[in-house]
Amino acid sequence: MRPTTPTPADPEAWNAYLAEGNAKQARKRVAADVLLRDTAGRVLLVNPTYKPGWDLPGGMAEANEPPEDAVGRELIEELGLRITVHGLLVVDWVAPHGPWDDQIAFIFNGGTLAQDQTDRLTPQDDELAEAAFFTPDAARRQLSDRIRPRFTAALDAIADRHARYLRNGEPMA
Repeated sequence: MRPTTPTPADPEAWNAYLAEGNAKQARKRVAADVLLRDTAGRVLLVNPTYKPGWDLPGGMAEANEPPEDAVGRELIEELGLRITVHGLLVVDWVAPHGPWDDQIAFIFNGGTLAQDQTDRLTPQDDELAEAAFFTPDAARRQLSDRIRPRFTAALDAIADRHARYLRNGEPMA
């Protein structure tokens, strides 16, 4: 005789059944970055101490943390900066590479920082060596091959006000 699947009529058994299924499902790493500009239209990049090259501000989401909250938390921790997220620009599914499983990478629109915010912008912890504003073209040259397509898609999304979905940095056809 086949065991029966629990139903919501037995909440304790039902929750145990759902928890077992949840434990077997894949977990995704989630990266959440933000595109921030100054009043001259330059974009903010950060130079992390724990990996080579420049990057967009942001970082990895913690367990059960919404990506937009991760951006806010990372900006406060690393730059002492509080912003309002103005919407989603890019979602990129990133294939497994090196020792890493796949991930979902978000870029949010952080808008334009006021002059007083940019004047006092400085790294607040040892994860960042520096933070600087670059023209979009100069930023593209500073970013790694892996991040550059995502950054370009974010600029395009700002220009036409349509978020982008990428698969490993490539637009979906």
